[in-house]
This record gives sequence, structure tokens and C-alpha cells, in this order.
Amino acid sequence: MAQKEQWGTRIGLVLAMAGNAVGLGNFLRFPVQAAQNGGGTFMIPYFISFLLLGVPLMWIEWGVGRYGGTHGHGTVPGMFDVLTDRKKKWAKYLGILGVVMPLIVFIYYTYVASWMLGFSFFSLTGKYFGSGDAQAKADHVRTFLANYQNIGESAAVAGWMPVAFFAATMVFLGWILARGISGGIEKLALYGVPLLFVLAIILVVRILTMDPVAASPSEGLNFIWNPDWSSLGRSGVWIAAAGQMFFTLSIGMGSIQTYASYLREKDDVTLTGLSTAATNEFAEVVLGGTIAIPAAVTFFGVAGATAIAQGGSFDLGIVAMGSVFQGFPAAELWGFLWFFLLFIAGITSCVALASPTISFLQEEVGFTRKKAAGAVTMLGIGLGFFHVVFLQRGVLDEWDYWAGTFGLVVFAAIEIVLFAWIFGINRGWDELHKGADLKIAAIYKPIMKWVTPVFLFGMLGWWGYTEALPKLMMAGVEEADMPYLWLARLLMLSMAAVGIVLIKRSWNRKGLER
Repeated sequence: MAQKEQWGTRIGLVLAMAGNAVGLGNFLRFPVQAAQNGGGTFMIPYFISFLLLGVPLMWIEWGVGRYGGTHGHGTVPGMFDVLTDRKKKWAKYLGILGVVMPLIVFIYYTYVASWMLGFSFFSLTGKYFGSGDAQAKADHVRTFLANYQNIGESAAVAGWMPVAFFAATMVFLGWILARGISGGIEKLALYGVPLLFVLAIILVVRILTMDPVAASPSEGLNFIWNPDWSSLGRSGVWIAAAGQMFFTLSIGMGSIQTYASYLREKDDVTLTGLSTAATNEFAEVVLGGTIAIPAAVTFFGVAGATAIAQGGSFDLGIVAMGSVFQGFPAAELWGFLWFFLLFIAGITSCVALASPTISFLQEEVGFTRKKAAGAVTMLGIGLGFFHVVFLQRGVLDEWDYWAGTFGLVVFAAIEIVLFAWIFGINRGWDELHKGADLKIAAIYKPIMKWVTPVFLFGMLGWWGYTEALPKLMMAGVEEADMPYLWLARLLMLSMAAVGIVLIKRSWNRKGLER
């Protein structure tokens, strides 16, 4: 059974958890969010969100995971069931969110990670390199990216290449996942995460020593660290910062709970959870924030970098950085280092995203580890090609919004109510401190019970009114794209329905359903 596996070492656990959190969001999404929301202005609500949302939810998810693991559950449905002392029949069904959402994100996130593998190769060959001034190079990279993504209509890249890189990424992931916790995931973390940090530090040094083109690297740092205090009243900046916190720490997802379920009852969760959060923040703020934004500002200026960031989630990390490195000696090597860094970051997150479903199939269906890993890999390949073929129809964005953005807040709101109000904050506080190496500051007790829930439900209300409802009604969507988006939604709902059926059958088989 999955819950019988254990982490081999504490450093392996910390690095695996860091690998779960440190991903493309740190190096691609964070710079874009910061640039779109005023640079230094964004950092104030970002750090407030870290203290009031990120840290308490990180501790709660570690605690829930370890508590569920000691009761024989490695995924959220069982954990929610035992949090309510099996008295709330509905809790386990709500827990399916902690299995289906990471699976949905895993499927499309793996496809995005495979782009980074492809661009690592294209950097070595100079395939996307252009000529002319900075803007001309950026336009060339943007066109190349669009052609690469638009399979079947590519002039710059053979249509089979995106498929080949995606398939190679999935096969590698399947091999890692089949090897288990200590033999696969922990080994990947022990080598992959340190390599990620080494590559990032090398790139930081190179970026900070760039010769000015449109500006200097220090102007890029000034942009991200000097706030415009008058802009703090914009609600959109606060929502963006809180949303980034969910994405970057992988909270509200279900993967942290599964990793923590492999802990023993007296294994520390307070210091280890805080260490994981701090490691992620170092990767995101210190490394991620010191690579893409200063590089783009140096090459394009503040206005130019901001304009590129407005173009989309990948434009700063792929379009801007792909242009910047073309001005370096040994441009092929620097481009490879950047995109391979992104690939490693994506892979370490992908294995964590797949883990809840693998554990679920082991516990509730009776699969072996290898059979569960094989099933998830094949499902990832099959549904992944849905995104490969219909990317231009917006299906990836649809999955990303409902499972990878709005859904995270919904899940976290449910979880904190169960932990702080039904399980009970006093009982939960005691559970977090079993075997603790760090005494959590007492102020976090009322924060977990009152402040974080109010923050979460406030976000849900705002997002629900301003974004989720128009998104649900497909406001602004081209009529030709609507059938594909409805199919994307149907696939997500179908996965949730299958999960609920499997939970009911498992609980009936075990005699736990009343």
C-alpha cells in the first residue's frame, strides 16, 4: 500500500517538497504577475499573502497529510473523512477535489514543461534565433513559439516535434513515478533540485553583469523592489498576489497532503513546512525575480518589459529571455541553461501533481505502484494530446483556470473550515506540534481560525463575481471555440464523477459507508 512507503531522508523530503513548490510559476508566472501589477507595488500584498495565507495553509496541509497518513490514508478524500471523525459523509466526496485537480493540472502542466525541453534543444541549435534589433528578435521568438504550439500549421518547426518532446517528457515522468517515493521521487529531488538552484544562481550572476542595452540591470531590480504606494488601493493587485501565492506554494492542490502522508506520527511538520515555504520563496523572489525582470528591463527598458509581460504568461520567460540571450556570447549555451532550468522546475512539480492520483489508485482501487503510475502516465498522454491538438482553442487556459487557479481557493476554503472549525483549532494546533522542532508563534492560532478563512472567502466572493461567473458563461469567447471548451469542462467533470464513484465503492467495500 502507498501509505507504507517512507521518505528515506529528511533532506530528501524537504527537497521533494521544495521541488513540488518550485516550478514554472517561480520563473515564468511570478515575473509576469509582478510586471503586470506594478513591480514593487505587487511585492507588498505578495508578502502579506505569504504570511496570512501561504504559511498557515502550508502548515495545515502538512498536518492534514501526516494525520491522514497515520490513519491509513494517502489522499484527501480519506483525510477529510478522518478529520470529521467519519461523522460527515459528504467530507470524503469533497476531498475528490484533492485528487482530480492535481491530475488535471498534471496533464496540461506536463505539456507546458515539454515546451521547455523543446526550447532547450532549440537553444543549442539556434532554431528560434532572429536578427535585427531587440524588438525584431522578440517578434521572431514570439512567432516561433506560436508556430511551435500550433501543431499541424507550423512553418518554422516540423509538426511532429512538439509531440515528440511531450511524449519524451511523459515517458520520463512515468519511469520516475513507477520507482516509488524513496527510489524515484526522492532521488529526482536529491539531484534535480540542487541542480535547479545551481543553474539559477549562474544565470543570476550573468544577468546582473549584463551590459546595458535599453537600461541597466539595477533599473530592473529597482522596478521590482520600489513600490508605488498610491497603487496599493487597487484590489486587482491584492487578488493577483494572493493567487500567485496559491500557485507558487502548490497549496489548495492536494499534492502536499499526499507527500506528508508518508511521514511518521512524530515526524516534524512545523519546521519542515516552514523550510519548504522559505526555500520556494528564495527560488521565486531572489532567483526568479532577479533573472527574468532585470534581464527584460536591461534589454527592452521598463516600458518594453511591461508591455511584453502584458502579452501572456509565457512571454516574459520565453519571448523576452529567448531574445535577451541572443545578445550574449555563447548564446546557445545560455539559452539552453535557462530553458533546461525551467524544464527541471516543471518536472519536479509534475511528479508531485501525479502523486495524489497514484496514491488514490493504490488505496481505493487496489493497484500496485507500477500499475498506478502506468495508468496515470497513459491517461496523461491520452488527455495531454487533447491540449496538443486543441491548444489554440483555449482548452489549456480553461483547465488552468478552473483547476489551477479558482479551484485552488475553493479547495483551501473547504480544507481550512474542516481543520479549524470541525476538527477544531485546539485539536489541530496540538496535532501540528506532535514531534515539532519549531513552536509556531501563538498569533497564528487566531490567524488560522479567523484571518485566513476570511481572506479565502473574500477572495472567493471577489473572484466569483468578477471572473468566475463571466468565465462560466464564456463571456468574450469566440463561438467557434465554445464546443471545445464545453468538451474540456465535460472531461473535468467526468474525472470528478469517476472519482466519486470509486470513493463510494471503496468505502462500501471497507465497510466505512453508513
